[in-house]
Amino acid sequence: MKTLLTTLLLLGPAIPAAAHEFTVGDLYVDHPMIEEAPPNAPVLGGYLSIANRGGSDDRLVAIESAAARKVELHRSSVTDGIARMQQITDGLAVPAGTTVELGDGNHAMFLDPDRRYVAGDEIGATLVFENAGRVDVVFEVEKRSAESAASSHGDHAR
Repeated sequence: MKTLLTTLLLLGPAIPAAAHEFTVGDLYVDHPMIEEAPPNAPVLGGYLSIANRGGSDDRLVAIESAAARKVELHRSSVTDGIARMQQITDGLAVPAGTTVELGDGNHAMFLDPDRRYVAGDEIGATLVFENAGRVDVVFEVEKRSAESAASSHGDHAR
């Protein structure tokens, strides 16, 4: 019994992490996630981090998913007290030796999802990088946080 408990404790933290990390070349993609959206939300916000462990810059140029009509990269900002969101049309730079977050003012916008996704669901997608190529990932749908729900401005999941 003690051996089984020790084994479970050692493996426990590794199991979820292994299922939620993806690698292509020198790029390490961690924790793709979407917060559960309110009913009838026409969009879902997707978040993740990308660590570039190589010596060459790269760029995330697209995200594709059969679960939505279209996926766009967006940048949020506040100018003169007014929140704005703009599509990133030239991709998201992932400089060598850095980690870039979709969630630090940037996010993936899943437009017109094919159904309502709830916590525990998974959404398959493909990240398309300029140099590293394509990597299939899974965005895990997580329970919406109270902070996100309070700051929601109606048409976004986060």
